[in-house]
Amino acid sequence: MEEMEEELKCPVCGSFYREPIILPCSHNLCQACARNILVQTPESESPQSRRASGSAASDYDYLDLDKMSLYSEADSGYGSYGGFASAPTTPCQKSPNGVRVFPPAAPPPPAALVPPPPPRSACLTCPQCHRSLGLDERGLRGFPRNRLLEAVIDRYQQGKAAALRCQLCEKAPKEAAVMCEQCDVFYCEPCRLRCHPPRGPLAKHRLVPPAQGRVSRRLSPRKISTCTEHELENHSMYCVQCKSPVCYQCLEEGKHASHEVKALGAMWKLHKVRRGLRPATVMLRSVPQENSVEFEACLVAQCDALIDALNRRKAQLLSRVNKEHEHKLKVVRDQISHCTVKLRQTTGLMEYCLEVIKENDPSGFLQISDALIRRVHLTEDQWGKGTLTPRMTTDFDLNLDNAPLLQSIHQLDFVQMKVSSPVPAPPILQLEECCTHNNSATLSWKQPPLSTVQVEGYILELDDGNGGQFREVYVGKETMCTVDGLHFNSTYSARVKAFNKTGVSPYSKTLVLQTSEVAWFSFDPSSAHADIIFSNDNLTVTCNSYDDRVVLGKTGFSKGLHYWELSIDRYDNHPDPAFGVARIDVLKDAMLGKDDKAWAMYVDNNRSWFMHNNSHTNRTEGGITKGATVGVLLDLTRRTLTFSINEDQQGPVAFENLEGLFFPAVSLNRNVQVTLHTGLPVPEFYTSRSAVP
Repeated sequence: MEEMEEELKCPVCGSFYREPIILPCSHNLCQACARNILVQTPESESPQSRRASGSAASDYDYLDLDKMSLYSEADSGYGSYGGFASAPTTPCQKSPNGVRVFPPAAPPPPAALVPPPPPRSACLTCPQCHRSLGLDERGLRGFPRNRLLEAVIDRYQQGKAAALRCQLCEKAPKEAAVMCEQCDVFYCEPCRLRCHPPRGPLAKHRLVPPAQGRVSRRLSPRKISTCTEHELENHSMYCVQCKSPVCYQCLEEGKHASHEVKALGAMWKLHKVRRGLRPATVMLRSVPQENSVEFEACLVAQCDALIDALNRRKAQLLSRVNKEHEHKLKVVRDQISHCTVKLRQTTGLMEYCLEVIKENDPSGFLQISDALIRRVHLTEDQWGKGTLTPRMTTDFDLNLDNAPLLQSIHQLDFVQMKVSSPVPAPPILQLEECCTHNNSATLSWKQPPLSTVQVEGYILELDDGNGGQFREVYVGKETMCTVDGLHFNSTYSARVKAFNKTGVSPYSKTLVLQTSEVAWFSFDPSSAHADIIFSNDNLTVTCNSYDDRVVLGKTGFSKGLHYWELSIDRYDNHPDPAFGVARIDVLKDAMLGKDDKAWAMYVDNNRSWFMHNNSHTNRTEGGITKGATVGVLLDLTRRTLTFSINEDQQGPVAFENLEGLFFPAVSLNRNVQVTLHTGLPVPEFYTSRSAVP
């Protein structure tokens, strides 16, 4: 019975219907709410006069006369128009259900001061289907009253469930007074005093009002590390001047640059040996032994640092796996929620129909039967249109490449720790800080810890991603650099060298980096038009303007095969959104494809067109509706651009001979909202076509 509640509430006031009337479009309204949203229009602008003159084909054509949006970021998606193009508008208010309604008109001024107005007729816009309905001389009395709906509401309210009850009362459960979050039990006041005393082991439990429910709290213990300034680093060295242990991060920050620093294990053993005074000859004999101990301790500290870095990287990779897991669960939950809402609405309509069948009033039944049958047929026709195919696979598209790291471990060897010449020592690439993201690579390096030669700068070199020659990509003093604009699904080799006034150091060991096979990206707020509104971590966009506005993706493509999809979250059949690719300097205040910087497909609810430089080509049948999915496939190997709607390819290849740097792009206005999905495999219709010789 609870699923039926939406069918029993007015879309304007949000409460149960009071004196409901049946509109010609089969929807219901409270009589008072219908009176509030009535609009007075000139006789020449009324729907009846327009039908008589043949200036409009259907009731929906009147929506085009007034471009005032009924949708905003604050309302629920329903609204009523404030008049036609030639009629004066009235400031509107919002109902508790989010629908815009109009207050009663102010009393007219004296007739002597104002000339008589032209003849006017009343018009009513259904807040659910937005159909404009004209009233005859009887006004609202011309619409029949739905007494059957009133009877169903009375029975529903009588059988509605009572308040939350105690779960521990043995006979007649009393109304619950509190709920324990830890026990997850509702208690009335006597049962709480008897079963949940305020003293003893239950005293620390949190009791909240029943309506508040349970609140889950997760407390993660703070990790305690050895170094007081750097939580993730262990003490591995000892500063002789400061007489305190330090970590490698302390040395990198230069806090002990001019101090004498030794290995922690060596100083520990040395202080043990120097507990008493000994002759100078004994100390001279112990120098080789002390040097050996210091070198051994330094080696152990460096290996321990590598192990710590590997453990941190392991934690980061596990975190990425967990994020991927949460992302897949979120997609599945969103699809389940969508299907649940659709099922709940259909179940509510079905229960309402069953209640109508139970009525014994023949006139009341025949009064609404035709309208109810139309609603059932419409719901049945629309049931199979929504896609129920899972949008997310259970497989993880992650593959850990540990070959470069194993190669570096096998190549680990001793180098000259203390250089005698003023030429800098080769820098050390920090594997734990080097990474790739999409088509960019971040590299970090440092000088050997015991090197004292001054360094003026560094030179970072990368090959072409195909085993070719190295080229300089950075020259400067920084020890970290991010290189953008690399090719997707390519393997790059990187190396770095240091220089000063004396000369240039040898190269560091070569590091192999693999860019992503597919692109993961979101929309770019920095390059979008100011009217674009972002949400969902910049994956969902809409617009607060009636004009077309353009937004680009964050990642540009110049090589490879790339595919992404955009799901239509909101669409009211009037605007023409466009999807495709564009240059970075494309016009942001015009529809995509109006200039020569964009290649796009724009669609309505029936057809789609390909457009570039304001030239339309290849009109195809098949438009979009709310819930549809638009696919964009950019193949820069074949230099082509292909589109699909709901995994059906739209016409032939849309554009050919594409060359250069392209960014994913969308143009939309206020009545459209889309969500971006990236990192997707190439669709079957394209892979099967590629397999044909």
